[in-house]
Amino acid sequence: MRVVDLFCGCGGMSLGFLNAGFEIIEAFDNWDPAIRTYEKNFTHPVRKADLADESMINVISELTPEIIIGGPPCQDFSSAGHRDETLGRAELSKTYTDIVANAKPKYFVMENVPRIRVSKTYQYVREKMKKVGYGLTEKILDASYCGVPQKRKRLFLIGCLGAEDDFLLDYLNKNLASSPMSIYDYLGDSLGVEYYFRIPRSYNRRAVFSIYEPCQTIRGVDRPIPPNYKKHPQDPVEVGPLARALTPKERSFMQTFPENFVFEENKTNTNQMIGNAVPVKLAEYVANAILQYDKSKGKDE
Repeated sequence: MRVVDLFCGCGGMSLGFLNAGFEIIEAFDNWDPAIRTYEKNFTHPVRKADLADESMINVISELTPEIIIGGPPCQDFSSAGHRDETLGRAELSKTYTDIVANAKPKYFVMENVPRIRVSKTYQYVREKMKKVGYGLTEKILDASYCGVPQKRKRLFLIGCLGAEDDFLLDYLNKNLASSPMSIYDYLGDSLGVEYYFRIPRSYNRRAVFSIYEPCQTIRGVDRPIPPNYKKHPQDPVEVGPLARALTPKERSFMQTFPENFVFEENKTNTNQMIGNAVPVKLAEYVANAILQYDKSKGKDE
């Protein structure tokens, strides 16, 4: 199936769908570091564009995609952001919706943080997609049950023209792992340490974690270990030789980017790209569910 990736970032969603066997015909973003990184890792075109520009609606429709995928910026809904959808970036979820409603691909996939469900923006998205004729499946997936060594919950809203609501739910549920994937499950002992440090949102929380559990959610900001950090009662070890911060490359592994994926931007931009990305294996999990559903409907017909 022919796919267009909107708000593609550095390409986590694109790579997941490619791995599942989809054809990405073009990708779009408006941030130069992400576009440069995308170009280094994919052969299909990526275009710099302000998707809020109304002319882009026709541009994307003319590509005649069979599926549109994308994760509109989530900072205005995120627990790590301002939680204020009036700040402007929430409008890009409406932009995504308007583009899909005009192009009318067979399927669409929109990824975001779970908290978007309580927003007026999400109500707009659902109502418009239903009006256009999409059956909708809404599912919060924990990436650690989908082949990703990271505790990361994301909402997927998936639509299929003419389908019943919850059309994809059984396919999303049936392949979930019975237990979460740990870093060790995915990488073995290749990190060279059994513990790693992550700056907590509050120093009332632990900051040192084991590779024998899923990685904590990778964020877009990666701060060094404070020189005066004092061990939290729940930290299993002191920071030092037994526990260190993850490198940007290691953070990309937690997002299931492959070893040969190229990141050549500065550390700040690279960490932001990695933290904002859809984990590759999570996108692949959703893509495979769509393929299984599509094949089953083909047999029924």
